[in-house]
Amino acid sequence: MCGPSFRDFVEHNYVTLKKSNPDFPILIRECSGVQARLWARYELGTERSVSVDNMSADQIAITLQNLVGSKP
Repeated sequence: MCGPSFRDFVEHNYVTLKKSNPDFPILIRECSGVQARLWARYELGTERSVSVDNMSADQIAITLQNLVGSKP
């Protein structure tokens, strides 16, 4: 289910994300038959997740920005 758009996003943005946020934990797991999702964990253990299946690399970047900038 993880399509080429997600792979494209990871290939083109992972290094920049880690360099900009060296202490920010980023975990990427490759697995077949699983829906591609972004997870964010906030203070006090609050978590949110968003499906990124069928999104373009640009849409994934916007979704990630929204997760980072939002408050639970």
